[in-house]
Amino acid sequence: MGLVGNILTFPFAPVRGVGWVVDKVRQAAEEEYYDPAPVQEELVNLERARTEGRIDEEQFARREEELLHRLEEISAYRLQQDTPPGS
Repeated sequence: MGLVGNILTFPFAPVRGVGWVVDKVRQAAEEEYYDPAPVQEELVNLERARTEGRIDEEQFARREEELLHRLEEISAYRLQQDTPPGS
């Protein structure tokens, strides 16, 4: 974009800046939400709680199923992100 284009679109610079910030916040939130490490850590803690007798088998099975489902969701999302559009 040339000098004239920059001058004419200058009043919209704050809007573009806000859009950029919103996009960065969205990206950071997605990275955090789809990070498998906390789910894996919770699975380890869940197993520890079961072996130490702090939860029974039924509670363990129910929570383990939830966590494994969450890992599948994360895996599917990451696979989708790695696939080029239109493939």
